[in-house]
Amino acid sequence: MNALEQATSDYLTHLAAHGYAATTVRGRRYHLDELTRFLEARDLIDPRQVTPSVLESYQRHLFHHQKRDGTALSFRTQAQRLVPVKSFFSYLAKSGAIGFDPAIGLTLPKTERRLPEAVLSVEEVDAVLAGPDTTTPLRLRDRAILEVFYSTAIRRMELINLQVSDIDVARGSLFVRQGNGAPTDSYPLVSARYWVARYLHEVRPQLQRDTRYATLFLSTTGLPLVSDVLTRLVGAYIRAGAGAKKGSCHLFRHTTATLMLDAGADVRHVAEMLGHQKLDTTMQYTRVSMAKLQEVHARCHPAERKQSRAS
Repeated sequence: MNALEQATSDYLTHLAAHGYAATTVRGRRYHLDELTRFLEARDLIDPRQVTPSVLESYQRHLFHHQKRDGTALSFRTQAQRLVPVKSFFSYLAKSGAIGFDPAIGLTLPKTERRLPEAVLSVEEVDAVLAGPDTTTPLRLRDRAILEVFYSTAIRRMELINLQVSDIDVARGSLFVRQGNGAPTDSYPLVSARYWVARYLHEVRPQLQRDTRYATLFLSTTGLPLVSDVLTRLVGAYIRAGAGAKKGSCHLFRHTTATLMLDAGADVRHVAEMLGHQKLDTTMQYTRVSMAKLQEVHARCHPAERKQSRAS
């Protein structure tokens, strides 16, 4: 292991020791491995050899990189790959492993502000939730999963990592443990309460093979669900219930927030539910439905009011 690889290992260990989620650590490892390959191809195997011009060259490399389909990396993707680089060298500088931070002047590309392409209507949500045949154990589990996504708007990995102890059926609450040292968040289960209670009583005991696994939602092998499998599972139900809409687990997160705002929920409450520290993030993440926009337009726009008076 050369000095660069050792420094990377030390940095990742530091993240894990300070409570960063395992998914975050894996993501940073993946992107730093990309950087390591770039540097080693130029015979740079010690972080002390890395200069600002080298990192600027790496940034240009990302800008010109083409994916398998021939398209370039989006500015958002470029930024996602550069954030771990800046964090890595900042850590090395603060720990004294290197004399200065060569990434301190690295400017991240401005990311485009975009919204998900789709959001489910209330009718479409009802159709998706009604998709699983709950007379069978696995489909009842699936219904509980869909209901939890819709009730709480939690992320895919947050659902996968749920433990049985994170569910309080009596109070109708769900707790999500934050991997970055932040306090545990609580969410109301709403309609999911009934389905989770049924799953815990009727299905999970059948799926459990090893009592060492306290994971809430189990696969047919008794192991925790795999993220890709969960994505395909939820995506299939969405296609069956709302065929014109594309998406999977994250579509529920966006749908829940959007429908709550449409129903008059305070944006600050929605931001807290989603874990957003800035309201701007929530405003980007959600959108006003066309029906709501037309309603406000008809009530408030001067031209609409003038036409109403004329008639």
